[in-house]
Amino acid sequence: MLGMVLIVNGCSGGGPPSGHPQWGGPVAVLVARSIQKTVPVQLHAIGTVDAYASVAVKPQVGGQIIGVYFQQGQQVAQDQRLFDIDPRPYRAALDQARATLARDQAQSDQASRDAARWQALYQSRTASQQQAEQAQAQADELKAVVEADKANVRTAKLNLEFCRILSPIAGRAGALMVQAGNIIKANPDNPIVTINQIKPIYVQFSLPEKDLPLIRRYMNRDPLTVEANPPSAPEQVSTGALDFIDNSVDTTTGTIQFRGLFRNRDEALWPGEFVNVTLTLTERPNTVLVPSQAVQSGEQGNYVFVLQPNQSVRLQPVVIGDTLGAMTIIKRGLHAGETVVTDGQVQLIPGSRVKIKSGLGPTRTGVT
Repeated sequence: MLGMVLIVNGCSGGGPPSGHPQWGGPVAVLVARSIQKTVPVQLHAIGTVDAYASVAVKPQVGGQIIGVYFQQGQQVAQDQRLFDIDPRPYRAALDQARATLARDQAQSDQASRDAARWQALYQSRTASQQQAEQAQAQADELKAVVEADKANVRTAKLNLEFCRILSPIAGRAGALMVQAGNIIKANPDNPIVTINQIKPIYVQFSLPEKDLPLIRRYMNRDPLTVEANPPSAPEQVSTGALDFIDNSVDTTTGTIQFRGLFRNRDEALWPGEFVNVTLTLTERPNTVLVPSQAVQSGEQGNYVFVLQPNQSVRLQPVVIGDTLGAMTIIKRGLHAGETVVTDGQVQLIPGSRVKIKSGLGPTRTGVT
């Protein structure tokens, strides 16, 4: 019986786990101080990069490629020479068209003189009206033939010019689909090269239709800034301006198409690339922020542990907003300058006493 009493007394001497405010020692934590600053009001989306202009180059005449004057992937200027097609057949066609024009022009001139003579004879009553009219009709017919010949000469000149293919825009050349010596046809199914203008460049993105009134309200005040960066390189941010809003809502997704225009001088954005897009609407001053790791979630919502002057903590419910980098916006529940726990919350309950790890004091913010 005595042994049983001793066992019971021994068990009653145990306490709660270390960290309990009443029984254990202080809990080691890291802390940071909430700050107040002006923060942007932003919307976020995933976008795709589109070339400012894209031209699929196709020859307008057929023949043999006799010259290629650029490298695939090369930056080319507007009107830069790209290809030469063998011009000899088209030069011969031009010569033939000119010769035909000269022949028909001579015949037309003779017919005009004949018509004038027949008209004079008709006026002097030595020729019939029918003969004069036939002569005039012949002259008019040959004049029409001459005009057709002139059009043929212009066409032959154009075909000869088309033998030299120039870049219609300034941009970067894509894959080269033909080489010198290849025979190509006029207007083939596939382009012989595609040129994309990427300076400037577009970024297309979609946002929910519910955001449209807010966006339109702010864009009527000032141009709206658009930022884009590849998901793999969050630090590689390109800045542009909102350039276009589509005129209808996509009823299948409930979203509206937007477009940002970027100068892209460093070619950081590339056509077809997926990017993270941030549309900045305005700035909100005097906003409270804390490190994101300070915010905890519970059954009653979000909360933080706030350090008290007596080195204990209290649980403070908060309403959070957007995340900006490593910081979270606190809409309600916290003031600037309060010290919050950023590490060690799992061991805390309201009233727990704490000590700052690694010698950090309660005034250390932990943010820059």
